[in-house]
Amino acid sequence: MSDIQFWTLLFIVASFAVYIFIAWRSRVKETAGFYVAGQGIPTVANGAAVAADWMSAASFISMAGLIAFLGYDGAIYLMGWTGGYVLLALLLAPYLRKWGKFTVPEFVGDRYSELVRTISAGAAILISFTYVVGQMRGGGIVFSRFLNLPVAGGVAVAAAIIFTYAVLGGMKGITWTQVAQYTVLIVAYIIPALAIAQTITGFPIPQVSFGSVLAELNALSTDFGLNSYTEPFTERPQLDVFLVTMSLMIGTAGLPHVIIRFYTTKSVRGARFSAFWALLFIALLYSTAPAVGAFAKFNILEGVGGTEVTELPDWIENWAATGLVTVDPDAETVESISNDPAEGADLTVDNDILVLANPEIAGLPAPVVGLVAAGGMAAAMSTAAGLLLVISSSASHDFYFRRIKKGDASEREKLLVGRLAMAGAVVIAVLGGINPPAFVAQVVAFAFGLGAASFFPTIVLGIFWKRANARGAAAGIIAGLGFTAFYMIWSLYISPGSTVAGISPEGIGAIGAVVNFVVAILVSKATTPPDEHLMELVESIRYPAASRRTPAHEQAPKSGPDDV
Repeated sequence: MSDIQFWTLLFIVASFAVYIFIAWRSRVKETAGFYVAGQGIPTVANGAAVAADWMSAASFISMAGLIAFLGYDGAIYLMGWTGGYVLLALLLAPYLRKWGKFTVPEFVGDRYSELVRTISAGAAILISFTYVVGQMRGGGIVFSRFLNLPVAGGVAVAAAIIFTYAVLGGMKGITWTQVAQYTVLIVAYIIPALAIAQTITGFPIPQVSFGSVLAELNALSTDFGLNSYTEPFTERPQLDVFLVTMSLMIGTAGLPHVIIRFYTTKSVRGARFSAFWALLFIALLYSTAPAVGAFAKFNILEGVGGTEVTELPDWIENWAATGLVTVDPDAETVESISNDPAEGADLTVDNDILVLANPEIAGLPAPVVGLVAAGGMAAAMSTAAGLLLVISSSASHDFYFRRIKKGDASEREKLLVGRLAMAGAVVIAVLGGINPPAFVAQVVAFAFGLGAASFFPTIVLGIFWKRANARGAAAGIIAGLGFTAFYMIWSLYISPGSTVAGISPEGIGAIGAVVNFVVAILVSKATTPPDEHLMELVESIRYPAASRRTPAHEQAPKSGPDDV
């Protein structure tokens, strides 16, 4: 066993032991604890759990790699995912928490109808499956490189661990586990970034110092036939950059596994401040990611470019064993570098390895490499657990309890069905993680696009437009989600690489959201309006301190700690 494998195994086993211990201590026997942690999570802890749940393997493992190869255009992931949290905090979280239901389909069912609840539960499962595939893939990559497992075996091991603590503790266990996972992943991300910044620039604050290497990085990129790193719209057309950013933003605000987090706090005020703390915790990683991407690209071009194939550094051989780095067997020296195997470059480097390989590329000691591997697993596992809980709650609560049993099921029966649904979801997610449709961050972006096209318009109209009715909501979800899913399948599988007007599968969700809004508004206008009582309830949830059951015209002004 090499030093890197020893330290990786040590950090991963130690962190896994902590996660499972927390889940065991937090194990629950009732649905309120399983799905919303009994609504007793402190605000700061919930913010850390939200950050860990949302950032995922895409943010930790893949995003900096995409930025490294996309350059300026990679800012779409930074702007989209962080901007979405501002939308979520200001536009949706307090009102959904005020409604007081466990899941997004429950809100939609109360606001519209049981049919819309069922449709939205199906959408939640589809989105969560798409999202969890990226997390399983991220876990497989970590195990593949550092523990000498095949990617398929690594995915299976990661899935088994996630399933164990998610089933034991439900949302309560997952929440406290995610607090620990956030601590691990942020430490694992920041420490190598500080060390590499000091090595390259002589100043250990990466957010500040990485700007000093950009001019040299532009020159290196040009020398190797690549686009200038800081030149805009070289990798994606301007329209697609805008649409991807918008899709990620509104997709963030519509993702079911994120929204459910705001039901776990003690109050509406807590829901709002959870979003604030989450944004602060997220900013620590997201302000560092551009530097990590730039340093990785700089080290690869400067350290590998022009090198004879027989003298390539050890990290290339190590990662080549996973199949995620390839060297052209006919090349004598590395004169071209790419992240796309179809381009036939002398050296091809998968986007998804750059953060994990960065300490090796920079020559950092083995304990740092092991710590980064543990951080990558923490990021993948934290989000996967939350997604599996959404699948479980949608299947057991919205389908089994509400539609099949018509509300007549015991707590034990509902928990059993929820855990069985989670087990089935793990099996399907493992299969997807072994054969993903794209890089980790791109797969996650597809999930955000599906969330943008389905939940975001439905929730916004449900809160801010009293005239929206069940027929309009159902038609809007089906039209927006169907349009978006079809475009993705067409561009990825039916006619690989094809687009319309240069719009990528990651950006089509923004168009799908527009389709949803238009269809929902037109159908609602053309059909019978909701009951007067329901419209009064909709009016009431816009006042966070007011009782959900009190019609707006009967409410008196109120002040107190929950007024926000």
